[in-house]
Amino acid sequence: MLPYKSILVTGGTGSFGKTFVKRILTHFPEVERLAVFSRDELKQFEMAQEFSTEKYQQLRYFIGDVRDEARLLRAFENIDVVVHAAALKQVPTAEYNPMECIKTNVMGAENVINAALKAGVKRVVALSTDKAAAPINLYGASKLCSDKLFVAANNFRGNRDINFSVVRYGNVIGSRGSVMPFFLNKRTSGTLPITHEEMTRFNISLEEGVDLVLYAMHNAWGGEIFVPKIPSYRIMDVAEAIAPGAKHEIIGIRPGEKLHEEMITEMDSFNTLELDKYYVIAPSVPLWSHDEYLKKFGGKKVKQGFKYNSGENPEFMTVEQIRSAIREHIDQNFIPQA
Repeated sequence: MLPYKSILVTGGTGSFGKTFVKRILTHFPEVERLAVFSRDELKQFEMAQEFSTEKYQQLRYFIGDVRDEARLLRAFENIDVVVHAAALKQVPTAEYNPMECIKTNVMGAENVINAALKAGVKRVVALSTDKAAAPINLYGASKLCSDKLFVAANNFRGNRDINFSVVRYGNVIGSRGSVMPFFLNKRTSGTLPITHEEMTRFNISLEEGVDLVLYAMHNAWGGEIFVPKIPSYRIMDVAEAIAPGAKHEIIGIRPGEKLHEEMITEMDSFNTLELDKYYVIAPSVPLWSHDEYLKKFGGKKVKQGFKYNSGENPEFMTVEQIRSAIREHIDQNFIPQA
């Protein structure tokens, strides 16, 4: 049972938002109000065909943009928890339209914080990305700024009963623009374009992302960046899983792209705690005792110099595990073509 009566998710018509809404409606029907906040009226219309307000009377749809603090403030009235998933996420789009990315990802984050403080929200959980760790592109840099804003918001909450936390995870399997759907569409051509033969990525499902957000909602003390322990995959193994025997065309790493993604950098190790299923990057400006936190949740401090990146991850998916994941999360009828 959730200890909160009302929840709002920004970017609620996206892949995460729809999965999150489905989980809440299915597993926590006692929630009295569940608001979907997004700027796309067509996506809201389409989402309402599956999740109608007639069937789910606690559900509400709000048209709005996180760039508009006044609209956020109105939407946040009588809301206990805000899950902030709205963002401009396409790396090339951000590079070509930098200020638009900053307006949504950075200034939008500040608007969410201000509206939450004014409206009396109790918990805010913001979604981040592995690209925010040691960023090399504007999207990652904007999300790092966003993370910093949400962590720092705990410093000026005053006596309000509110805390802000962040969840950071890697590539979501099957998400729009990701490599697995791209390879699935390309496999009939007999040739797969490979950026670099040594490239690796973290892998997480939408359901696991929702699990992490729910964990943060229940357990955050304020200022944490929660990082899940998830497997990596090698790009060549993905190619083998989807189109065994296909030719590979090496096209080179694209601008703003890393060979391996990071979620915890070496310098983060000074403030990183290891729990059973998650790592926690504690705020660099102390808000609570690491020892008390570990006493409450178990775990240990990581060693100085620890880092968590997809290339050095102790857990990698096998070719068959990748195929199983594709069948489960993308295409139930998937059969690899030799």
